[in-house]
Amino acid sequence: MRGLFQDRKAAGQYLAEKLSAYGGREDVLVLALPRGGVPVGFEVAKALDAPLDVYVVRKVGVPGYEELAMGAVASGGVRVLNHSVIESLEISDEVIEQVAAEELKELERRERLYRGERPPVDVAGRIVILVDDGLATGATMKAAAQALRARRPSKIVVAVPVAAAETCDEFRDIVDEVICGMTPAPFHAVGIWYQDFSQTSDDEVRALLAAAAREHPAGAGSL
Repeated sequence: MRGLFQDRKAAGQYLAEKLSAYGGREDVLVLALPRGGVPVGFEVAKALDAPLDVYVVRKVGVPGYEELAMGAVASGGVRVLNHSVIESLEISDEVIEQVAAEELKELERRERLYRGERPPVDVAGRIVILVDDGLATGATMKAAAQALRARRPSKIVVAVPVAAAETCDEFRDIVDEVICGMTPAPFHAVGIWYQDFSQTSDDEVRALLAAAAREHPAGAGSL
């Protein structure tokens, strides 16, 4: 069943149907993980009539095998490590610190790029729907969820169009609700479930956030 979704827009429209119970509520905020999660989150926010924002998280990849996550860093100084990967590959603390520092620089660059002059959004007491284009290891989403928990939202919902079933199950003890649209097996990678999985550009992210901000100016901003 390769190519379940035409593209991220179609995946977002599909995911929005799964989230329809949150439509029309003033306390709902959609936070998308850039870059690929933003086109998905845009469709979700539009369907729910909710504000859209980004939450910047960077995967900390294994040197030489960057697609393999040994952890992630997120806004607010949160770092999540995949200890099973680190131990199995015998990765040193020095290597972890070096790669994490490089990803932190990129995280800060993206925050400046996406935020512009918009102020941070206060998530306290709000239902936060965290959206990405899919979940493989889930390290990036785990970092986002842990960082947001400290900001005292009333509820954290992780929502993705497609995910590895075992990763989806791991989130049930981390957040308040998990919505994984499809959990095909074997999973392998997020990209194989999209016909068009081309990279989302920074310009596209900024354009989608600007369009969403016009619809919900009070909810615009980045964390």
